[in-house]
Formats: sequence, C-alpha cells, structure tokens
Amino acid sequence: MLLTQRRLCWRALARGHKVRHLSSEAAWHVQSRLAQAGSEIDHAHGSLSPPLHLSTTFERDADGGYERGYFYSRSDNPTRSLLERTVAGLEGGSDAVSFASGMASINAIFHALLEPGSHVVLANDVFHGTATLLSGSYARWGCTFERVDMSDTSAVQAAIDGGASLVWCETPSNPMCKLTNVHDIARRARAAGVPSVVDATWCTPALLQPLALGADLVMHSSTKYLGGHSDLLGGIVVGGENSAPLLAAIRSEQRNAGAVPSPFDCWLLLRGLRSLSARLNLHCSNALAVAKMLEEHSAVSAVHYPGLPSHPQHELAKAQMRSGYGGMLSFELHGGEEAAVAVAARTKLWRRATSLGGPESLIQHNASFEALWTTPTSPPGLLRLSVGLENVEDLLRDLQSALDEGVKEVFESSS
Repeated sequence: MLLTQRRLCWRALARGHKVRHLSSEAAWHVQSRLAQAGSEIDHAHGSLSPPLHLSTTFERDADGGYERGYFYSRSDNPTRSLLERTVAGLEGGSDAVSFASGMASINAIFHALLEPGSHVVLANDVFHGTATLLSGSYARWGCTFERVDMSDTSAVQAAIDGGASLVWCETPSNPMCKLTNVHDIARRARAAGVPSVVDATWCTPALLQPLALGADLVMHSSTKYLGGHSDLLGGIVVGGENSAPLLAAIRSEQRNAGAVPSPFDCWLLLRGLRSLSARLNLHCSNALAVAKMLEEHSAVSAVHYPGLPSHPQHELAKAQMRSGYGGMLSFELHGGEEAAVAVAARTKLWRRATSLGGPESLIQHNASFEALWTTPTSPPGLLRLSVGLENVEDLLRDLQSALDEGVKEVFESSS
C-alpha cells in the first residue's frame, strides 16, 4: 500500500503537479511562513533548502517545445520563479515580478504604467531616488508629479481628482517616518480608477500587507530587510488577482529590459527571508530603545519613529502595522548640519554608510548624501539610523557618547 502511494506521488510530480508551500498558506502565522519561505521540496533529492539553478539556457524537447517551461534565464529561471512565488504568497498576492535592484523595479512600474503626459501623485516625503527618476527620465516624456502630504486627505483627494495617472506612497516614509493610511488612499485611488502603489521596503510583509488594505501593487527594495545581510541587490513587485494586467505589463518590462536578478541573488534572498521574522523583531526592539533614548537627550530637537507615543501618527501605526514599528528612524539636532556631521563622525559601533536593513547599524547624514544626486530635501540637521542587530546597550552607549562629544565640540568651536 505504501509503495503504491509513493508511486502515485511520483507520477503526480512527473505530470508537473506543484506541492504547496507554507509561504502561500494564509492559515499559518507569518512567522511560520517566513521560516519555511521557499521550501518547496526538491523532488529529485528531497532537500529542504532550495537548489540554485545557474544555467542561462535550457534544452528544447525533440519536437521543438519547452515542456518544462524554461528556455532562457532572462525570460525565466527556476530559482527566480521560486522567489517570486514565495514573496507573492507572503504578501497575500497572486504573482510577483523580481528585478536586479529596487530602482529597477520602480523604473519598471513607471515605464509600464505611465504614458507621455501622465501625472503622478507622490508622497511629499519619499525616497529621493523615486522623485529623481520622475523629475529626470520621465520629465522627458512630459510626465509631471505632485508631492502631497498623504495624511491630508482633502489634499490627496484633490490631487487624485486633478488628473492623476498613478498614486505612489511609502509607509513609513524615507527619511521622516511619516505614515500613509493605505486603506484610505487605496480606496480613493480605486474610486477614481487610478492604480495605487505602496513602497513597503521599511515594513516588509512581516509588519504590513498593503494588498490586504486595498493597494494595487506593493514593491520592495529586497536589497534591504528581505535580503537582510547587505550582500545582494534586488527589487520585487507584487500584486493580487485584480492587478494581473498591471503585473503583466511590468513583467514585460522586466524581460524586455533584462533587469533581472541573478539566480544567486535570488537564492540569497530566499535564504534571507527565512530569518526575516526573527531579525525584524530585534530590529524593532532595538530601534524603539534608541528612539526613547534620543527623545530624552537635550541635544535632540525631534525624533521621528512611529513606535513613540509622541509620533503624530502613532495610533495609525498601532492599527496598521503588526508586531512592531520597524528598524528605521531619524532624528534632528539643535545644532543643525554642523552638529549632525560631528555626531556621525564620532560613532564607533554605528557605521557611516547608506542603505538599510542589514545586521549592522548604520548612521547617515541624509542631506549630504542626497546632495550627491539632487537638491537635498532632508533637514540639514537630520541623521537617519538603520538600527541593526547588535547589543542594544552597546548601541545606546556609542550613540550617547557620539552625541555628547559631537555637540560639545560644535558648541566650543562656536563660542
């Protein structure tokens, strides 16, 4: 009897039947689905870790067909397909399209959904790369964009009614940690027949699922928390059943432009997803402790972190985000840019580098980094923190020391 069952199982597999995997099982908690992300069984060997398919080309059948579904890795690759199925399941979506970087995914969305003369409604606090792409490459198409405070519902509605072609928001936003009420914005956009996109890079599916709140598409720079180790580049776009035409257009951009992630980066990303829940718990708890310390420091004029009761949208954060408020925060100093640069220069454990979501804690003076690419929009005295996985007492002690020493030097030099 057992032998018969095994034979039936292998016959089913030979016919191409797919085995369900936890990332698409909504009945399981997100922690369980993440822990087994991408754990479709390797039927040839029974391995639990997904195989890495490096081949760029695949053999045709004798009749000229491709029964196994793959012919060239720019168009599709088994490791990339597994990644896309996995992230789609984690987001509660029906399909996903992966890219070689977060910017590649943003560009593909714009290239697929915008036309010459399109008008984009954009959050007024948004990743500088998104705004720079619109004001540069897409300005040549005659596209325009309007930056709106997403917490001002009347302004959002007026912008949508003013001929919007696309609504784009981040939550939390980069770098001011403003929140978007995804359900409300998506509802307004959908009523006007306008697609809505949420950049949820800072949240990940572990903290927020925008599709469940009505967004048409959600995108991530998977370089950040999804990968989690500062060792890969990637981006991914996810949509639900209702967004199938949008995703089809985006997938066409992926294949035509060739901005696909390497199989190895896809494999690294699948590996990173398995530890995401555990990592994010520590990112969140460390970030909250750092935010509380900063709020009490006399040199700090403002702390931007949705986990603080003082954050103007703390109640929205509690309602919309689950199991934490993220590992990113920013703060401003009374001494302005001079003080901010001095503080960043004196950290020892905090690393002076851009990006976010890795195990190491990073400190960045945003305005000077933005100046490398465009006119800075961040306050000159603002420092952005990506809070990592180090011991929280060490993080607090190092930042406290840098604050005390940096501010003291600025005060003495000006007196």
